[in-house]
Amino acid sequence: MTFFQRINSTHLDILKEIGNIGAGHSATALSKLLNRKIDMQVPNVKIVSFDEMMESAGGSDNVVAAIFLRIEGDLTGNMFFILQLPQATKLIQDLLGDEHFTFESEGKHEMGISAFQEVGNILSGSYLTSLSDFTGLNLYPSVPGFSIDMVGAIIGYGLLELSQVSDFAIVIETAINESENLENNNINGHFLLLPDPDSFEKVFLALGVQTNDRD
Repeated sequence: MTFFQRINSTHLDILKEIGNIGAGHSATALSKLLNRKIDMQVPNVKIVSFDEMMESAGGSDNVVAAIFLRIEGDLTGNMFFILQLPQATKLIQDLLGDEHFTFESEGKHEMGISAFQEVGNILSGSYLTSLSDFTGLNLYPSVPGFSIDMVGAIIGYGLLELSQVSDFAIVIETAINESENLENNNINGHFLLLPDPDSFEKVFLALGVQTNDRD
């Protein structure tokens, strides 16, 4: 019996609770950074194929701006912060106070990437701190990488290690939005947490939950 066959609804509920705790901390940090209300919720924790995961982010050919980093420490895995390109541009304009910024701007490109990476650092750091407090495990993020590319290329790179042992992943997907902003250019992105398969065992063990039970 594979690990994914041993996962039941109780395990997924626990992972969703972990995600909600992390999302709450990250939303607070992002709200302070942007000085406006940001809402982050975990609508889905599910076992999906790699193709399904890419479809949830707009399709494998969809061009996005993304932060990718590795989780290190007692657990390992991948984290992605993905925004549609127009929304990523608006986010950096707000952070830099420059409404004319684009990622193609001469002389400003590196500044924009640095700002976007800092957002990724803040989100992932807040998320992992809350996860560490909840489980008692030591966790920390790697230096984030930045990419403007198709979803398939970005997520595919992060799934290289996982693809060697499985065609599926457990995705803790966090939706990011500005609930009080009715404009079309509000933040509406994805924050994906993809622990490596053996890391789930460590999470459940730390919480005193077995993975050999069935519903």
